[in-house]
Amino acid sequence: MKAGFTPLPSEKVKPFRVAESPVQIECRVRDIIETGTGGGAGNLVICEPILLHVNEDILDAAGKIDPQKIDLVARMGADYYCRASGTAVFEVAKPNTQLGIGVDALPDTIRNSHILTGNNLGQLGNVTNLPPVDPGFTDEHLTNIVQYFSINPEEMEKELHRYAKQLLDSHKVNEAWQVLLAGNIS
Repeated sequence: MKAGFTPLPSEKVKPFRVAESPVQIECRVRDIIETGTGGGAGNLVICEPILLHVNEDILDAAGKIDPQKIDLVARMGADYYCRASGTAVFEVAKPNTQLGIGVDALPDTIRNSHILTGNNLGQLGNVTNLPPVDPGFTDEHLTNIVQYFSINPEEMEKELHRYAKQLLDSHKVNEAWQVLLAGNIS
């Protein structure tokens, strides 16, 4: 009310929900842990979700929350917030049953790249095994890079990393691996 939002009666708990929020969780408080008494201290509230309300307008065709439709805002620190939408949202697949190899297992030339971002390295480190070179992999752009830069290995590595970054930004992890591995056999 003081913040200008519309109170909406909850179904299972006493506190109101916020009608403008596309996702509302009715919870039962299980524990409150004080994190200190000085500046910046607060309370950690442990809750048990009882009922979830989701506005169907934010769901994708599979019935999952679409991050582009929900337009999330994140609390940072001090007076700062950030909007988690548009190009700020990216996806990194998670292996379901096995851990990825991790960034620490990436070849040094990849891990220490000045072109690949931390997110790109995370995508590459998420594979469950270091992939082998696929002799059947063909890519015209890769062929052009190898042919054009064959006399300058340092420049070829940069071009391979630039192209791999484009592929990773398009969620083509397997193709990016093949491009990066091409630098080790050329």
